[in-house]
Amino acid sequence: MIRVINDSKLPQFNLALEEYVLNHLDPRHPYVIIWQNEPAVIIGRNQNTLAEVNMKFVKEKGIHVVRRLSGGGAVYHDLGNLNFTFIVDGDKGVVSNFEFFTRPVIKALHSLGVQAEFSGRNDITIDGKKFSGNAQYWSKNRLLHHGTILFNSDLAVVQEALNVKTDKLQAKGIKSVRSRVTNIYPYLKTPVTIEEFKEILLKFMQEEQTGPDIALTPEQVTEVERIKAERYARWEWNFGESPECEIVKEQRFAGGKLELHLNIREGRISDLQIFGDFFGTLPVRELAERINGRQYREEDVAAALAEVDFTQYFLGISEAEFIECLFS
Repeated sequence: MIRVINDSKLPQFNLALEEYVLNHLDPRHPYVIIWQNEPAVIIGRNQNTLAEVNMKFVKEKGIHVVRRLSGGGAVYHDLGNLNFTFIVDGDKGVVSNFEFFTRPVIKALHSLGVQAEFSGRNDITIDGKKFSGNAQYWSKNRLLHHGTILFNSDLAVVQEALNVKTDKLQAKGIKSVRSRVTNIYPYLKTPVTIEEFKEILLKFMQEEQTGPDIALTPEQVTEVERIKAERYARWEWNFGESPECEIVKEQRFAGGKLELHLNIREGRISDLQIFGDFFGTLPVRELAERINGRQYREEDVAAALAEVDFTQYFLGISEAEFIECLFS
């Protein structure tokens, strides 16, 4: 497991670095990156940014808002939070296996006397409180898995920066985000700094396969900067242009929340946009393009989706559930 050294704290650069390593470094090797961001809200690939973020608050506080490649929900990063990224072959039964990638984190915490455990779809918890969320993105038979670790973050800002949907909390029997999340620092039997914890974490991440540390060359950094400028620093990527829609459908399933925005013109579907905190390996805009222009009838939408492998777009949401949401 080769560690890619990264001292940047800029979220736009760090997400571009992940993409560069995924698509350009030697695919014969697995890679790990441990990194931190300045205060930022990181939006899931399929989410509606304006619906997820308290824009007034983040603007006042100078908090970055950046969309990532992977699905899942919005998360808050600051310098009290650690992020980890694994980039590996995607054909070894690891796609959608979130638990596999969280094991080193759990082992590291167990070594420090913290009783962490994997929970739900993609979380790690202590005493039922979440401190780590995980997400994945698949490209060209390579898998990018990344996760957060709330070490000593400002949890009050998490509450203010995110517009948390009440249905997600209610589905878990939770009254607020503050009651749902925690830092790991208060649970440490012997206090360590975040830098010391990084090294402990790396030891467990490289437990089964050690490897050297590498730093990008100046030429490689220039390429990362190009990716940053073309994607992660652009308003179009982070916010996007959303047409005003007359119809909004929302429903929560085992695989996550599904939110559909659309118009109906002369009985036909138009401007369909698909949002949510679900996971999938293919862009959902492909589904929207198949459905736009079809009559607003269940049988017409079902016909549009007849030859689609739905599991490539939604993990844990079936075609029948998608249609149920659209016509509910």
